Amino acid sequence: MKTVHLKITGRVQGVWYRAWTRETAESLGLNGWVRNRLDGSVEALVSGQAGNVDELTKRCRDGPSAAKVDSVTVTERTETLPTGFFQEKTV
Repeated sequence: MKTVHLKITGRVQGVWYRAWTRETAESLGLNGWVRNRLDGSVEALVSGQAGNVDELTKRCRDGPSAAKVDSVTVTERTETLPTGFFQEKTV
């Protein structure tokens, strides 16, 4: 199992990025959450099989078609997440 925290910057709010991330994570069998940040970024905490976590991270560098991703910062984490992937409120 692998867990990472992602911080995505660019034009990533108002372009369906959170819903796209949730759907993509669910299709890869991942657990975690995604939410908007007040600074205009999106963050996600993702856990699952290492190859699937890496695949989501790779896809987040492009995001949905309306997004313009400037950067994705990846930080390894150690916690175990509950089953499911959730779209959280902005913080």
